[in-house]
Amino acid sequence: MQLYKNKSFLITGTLMCLLFAFLLAVRIGFFNKDIPEYVLITPEKGLAERDTWMKIMQNDRKIGFSRSVLSKTADGYKMQEYVFMRVNTMGMIQDVTLKTEGDLNQDLTLKAFDFEISSGKFTFRANGVINGKILSIYTRDSGTPRKIDISVKNKPYLAAGIADAAFSGGVNPGDVFTLDIFDPATMGQEPVLVKVGEKEEIVTGVEKTTAIKILIIFKGTTQYLWIGNNGEILREKGILGMSLEKTTKVDALNGLSFQASEDLTRIASVQSNVVIDDPEKLSFLKIKIEGIDAVSLKIKSERQTFQNSILTINKESLPDLPEHPYTEKFRSWSLFLKPTQFIQSDNKKIIDIVVKTTDPADPPLIKTKKIMKWINANIEKKPVISLPDAISTIENKAGDCNEHAVLMAALSRAAGIPAKIESGLVYLNGRFYYHAWNLLYLGKWVAVDPLFGQIPADVTHIRFSSGDPKDQLVLMGIIGKVKLKVIDYK
Repeated sequence: MQLYKNKSFLITGTLMCLLFAFLLAVRIGFFNKDIPEYVLITPEKGLAERDTWMKIMQNDRKIGFSRSVLSKTADGYKMQEYVFMRVNTMGMIQDVTLKTEGDLNQDLTLKAFDFEISSGKFTFRANGVINGKILSIYTRDSGTPRKIDISVKNKPYLAAGIADAAFSGGVNPGDVFTLDIFDPATMGQEPVLVKVGEKEEIVTGVEKTTAIKILIIFKGTTQYLWIGNNGEILREKGILGMSLEKTTKVDALNGLSFQASEDLTRIASVQSNVVIDDPEKLSFLKIKIEGIDAVSLKIKSERQTFQNSILTINKESLPDLPEHPYTEKFRSWSLFLKPTQFIQSDNKKIIDIVVKTTDPADPPLIKTKKIMKWINANIEKKPVISLPDAISTIENKAGDCNEHAVLMAALSRAAGIPAKIESGLVYLNGRFYYHAWNLLYLGKWVAVDPLFGQIPADVTHIRFSSGDPKDQLVLMGIIGKVKLKVIDYK
């Protein structure tokens, strides 16, 4: 059908959320069971103030710039970072800007932050402050301002300040230690593993200099940094062929006439060995998965079995769903009825839609169909580069897979239906692309795709993560590594 033919234009959201993690300097990599003890960095001497410009490259193509300013304050430091990128997703060119400002203590740990990400008319803002062991976060987006409190076990660092934290403690080749960071994109605290390599000679612009190579590892992929003698980052290298290199202000700006990136969605996609004519008609799919460690992924589910690298996906049967499935046993799924920072199921706008759209006496499947019908009638299917949340999606009346998934989750939870966000790969025209959809408890867990009106979702939806939007970060460790071979389908 026409909607299916056009979906390549819309399955960009999951990949873009992962890209934001890169832009925010959430350093990516793998954690094993032998992670060293956490360390708290104390600068051996005060850091020098600086104003650093970098150009953002993708496979030798300039696609943006960043500016990072570190300045001293009366009781610590202030870090400001601005990032601009012009990205291409399925032929659509969009400009993305990110602004991060952090107030840091003398030991460079985070005291307070302001964060903003915008693309076109979509903007998400948040600020926060740490008091003792509590980080209080306030969001400012299209919906009602919201506050959440997060307990912090270890003093977190701002993601963009990891290099300073590592350098200021006095690093030596072979050093390995762990730091906690706060990531504004997921509103959470995460550990990163830092490995210090040998000194290397590198060229930035026309200058040759000696730099310390540092590997910063998080969620399955490694970010490489080269740091100069004064602690300044000279070069970064990460996913999807992207890198940053120190340059002059004039060269960084260069009249803002940047080329867009290569098509990021296609670069990250995985080639299929077969052509599937109509995925919605399939009842099962058997596929061999190689190149990744599936232990860290949520690859097993009621519809997915995985053994000896073989994944089998069976389409759920809907006629056997109970009309009233929520018994005492159901209480174990109550976590997925609660509102979150991006799934605002307790918001009046969400509740009003549910009240107008559904009847309390409706069985869960009927509620699901009514909710999906409302989304398809009121939310324009349009690629969006932003941090998705349900209220902003309603306000902007547009979105791609992530916006549809968070809105579906919020409306479902408000209607009393437990809902999760699923993410992974979906088949399209000979390739598997990164995508997001939902898992709803309708007497059993059923995969549904609100963007394409599928209840249940077709079996080419390969799940790798499940839960809330932040759980998608696990996909960062498999991009560019996944190998698929379709063995059988019917």
